[in-house]
Amino acid sequence: MKDMDFKKRILCIGAGYVGGPTMSVIADKCHDYLVTVVDINEEKIKRWQSDNLPIYEPGLIEVVKRARGRNLFFSTEIDVNIKKADIIFVSVNTPTKTFGEGAGKTADLQYWEKTARDILEASSTDKIIVEKSTLPVRTASAMERILNSNDKGINFQVVSNPEFLAEGSAINDLFNPDRILIGSMQTKEGIRARDEIVEIYTNWVDRDKILTSNIWSSELSKLVSNAFLAQRISSVNSISALCEKTEADITEVSMAVGRDSRIGDKFLKASVGFGGSCFKKDIMNLVYICESYGLYEVAEYWENVININDFQEKRFVKTITRAMFNTLANKKITIFGFAFKADTGDTRESAAIYITKMLLDEKAKITITDPKALFNAKKEFSEFGELVKYETDPYVAAENSHAIAVLTEWDLYRELDYEKIFDKMIKPAFLFDGRNIIDHKKVFDIGFNVYPIGKPKLTHH
Repeated sequence: MKDMDFKKRILCIGAGYVGGPTMSVIADKCHDYLVTVVDINEEKIKRWQSDNLPIYEPGLIEVVKRARGRNLFFSTEIDVNIKKADIIFVSVNTPTKTFGEGAGKTADLQYWEKTARDILEASSTDKIIVEKSTLPVRTASAMERILNSNDKGINFQVVSNPEFLAEGSAINDLFNPDRILIGSMQTKEGIRARDEIVEIYTNWVDRDKILTSNIWSSELSKLVSNAFLAQRISSVNSISALCEKTEADITEVSMAVGRDSRIGDKFLKASVGFGGSCFKKDIMNLVYICESYGLYEVAEYWENVININDFQEKRFVKTITRAMFNTLANKKITIFGFAFKADTGDTRESAAIYITKMLLDEKAKITITDPKALFNAKKEFSEFGELVKYETDPYVAAENSHAIAVLTEWDLYRELDYEKIFDKMIKPAFLFDGRNIIDHKKVFDIGFNVYPIGKPKLTHH
């Protein structure tokens, strides 16, 4: 098909964890839309054009293959594609600011603002701009001011369409979303632009699952959703510490609490803590917004969700140190899993990063194994040289280890032959299960000293 045969031309600026999968599904489900994804990173675009995609997500490669070359394209030609586009999704990186006012809390919007100015510079026709990146509330107003300050006679409408994807299940989340949220200015033009985005999703999503709102509600809903999810994890993790002191079992407590229909059982699994690109960043954004409006008690409340997460990581390392006779110097500890969760290679804000660094501070020798995240792990610890080793085979990784720390809930680790692993470890052998996925009684009977999260330890005297 030629460009002119398509109903609309959609462009996504940013080929990362959100832009790539989202546009692939839109192209797969909307054959009459031409979808192009652009990024300044040439290597990333080359990988999107191959079968070695730059991100791992179950089911993604099959979706890309169905649409790529038909109505899905990947390119580094940003200005050319901006000029052609009718609808532009902005999915650029918005990391937490590391300098100046709001450092450590609010989003760094320099890439976002550059993108807005690039759109303005390259455009010659009216366009709908869709905020896909996670942004502080009222950012759309700033984007509209930048775009509509032009003297070209071009009209830009900005709408908010936050993503609610969970890594590891992003394709299923896109095919079968709980909801699609689209916010717009409450003007005739703004609502017309919003309806155009609604029309895209109605190709495969039931209309009653597509929510519309004012643009500020849409922007804030993304931050609040992630804050509520993180709050549940921190809540159950705080109780896991109490369970260990009282010899209660966090799994049994969570099951009892989760059976309350008012609460439900989602996000009540105790662990070493949450990670990923969104939770911490979005909560700190929320904290900063509350502080900027003088709501200091509200800000402190949400900041404590992060503090509990940090406490859980530190507590885990303290447990390891105390169990192993109060010294980890020159002891080999093997990390099972480095991704922040199973079914992804993403390591951003992974609990494994902070736990590994604390173990290195104790002079431990570290070997990391993970089925998908070793490339990112190597980048994270490049400065540590030979102090950190990397191994794809968990059996090889565990040889001559004093301890294993399970930090990602890969199914692979449930199914390993722990008798085989135990035989080649230094004795006494320790297993610290930071995800509560191992059969603790079984590995204890093999000979391990077992330390779960929120459950009584099983140790040999």
